[in-house]
Amino acid sequence: MPADATLAAAPSLGTSAPIQLPSPIAESRGARIALIALAVAFLGFFLLLPLVAVFVEAFRKGVEAYFESFDDPDTLSAIWLTVVVAAIAVPLNVVFGLAASWAIAKFEFKGKSFLLSLIDLPFSVSPVVSGMCYVLLFGAQGVFGPWLAKHDLQIIFALPGLVLATIFVTFPFVARELIPLMQEQGTSEEEAALSLGAGGFRTFWSVTLPNVRWALLYGVLLCNARAMGEFGAVSVVSGHLRGLTNTIPLQVEILYNDYNFVAAFAVASVLAGLGLVTLAIKSGLEWRYGDQISSAHRH
Repeated sequence: MPADATLAAAPSLGTSAPIQLPSPIAESRGARIALIALAVAFLGFFLLLPLVAVFVEAFRKGVEAYFESFDDPDTLSAIWLTVVVAAIAVPLNVVFGLAASWAIAKFEFKGKSFLLSLIDLPFSVSPVVSGMCYVLLFGAQGVFGPWLAKHDLQIIFALPGLVLATIFVTFPFVARELIPLMQEQGTSEEEAALSLGAGGFRTFWSVTLPNVRWALLYGVLLCNARAMGEFGAVSVVSGHLRGLTNTIPLQVEILYNDYNFVAAFAVASVLAGLGLVTLAIKSGLEWRYGDQISSAHRH
């Protein structure tokens, strides 16, 4: 429509009726329905259907066979080892995440951008490569291998190697949830607390930590889910020693390769259930404390 015709069709300035302009992203009802149906079909086929298949195969021979799959000592050892590794790696990542986010958000220092790049490094490096790095450092023929052997210390093919590999692949989760939120909040509340006589430690516990507690919990959930489900890095440093260094993902692979499909899918359902629980808690946190959490994601 020509500009003159548009102006003529618009109400005069003296009237109170607002000018209704079409939305630049307006879509017809049919287009919206088609887009939603396409998204739901995609998610259902590539995400929901495989997840349902895991539980269907796990219970294919009945509930009794499902629970009998967990009577295997190697499976129980894998579950326990996974819990132990996560119980060590996640708290250490919480400490690192809080320290790194506090330093980056509240202070200016040389190397700040480099530190941010290091935090993002596990996102760009294959977990298998990270596992190989630890083998080159702490393996029998690695840089520190002879010294470790001399002092009867073992990192690779033992619990310490599993913990190190898990920490490497999971440490960005907590820090990346907290850094944008702390940067957005600024330092005004901490400065007010310090001006009132509070020390640095008390300021952190009374002001900073309460402001980020829900984003912190969100990051811990994601970190824990990744720690328990990690395969690549853990596979390299574990040595696949049955009953000793196999975590749940590695045990699933072994059971599947042994053609014990019911047991393999039964153990896999544990990880799938963990993912569903994590998703439920994540959705609950976003619904209840969405403003605090989404502010980090916007960055």
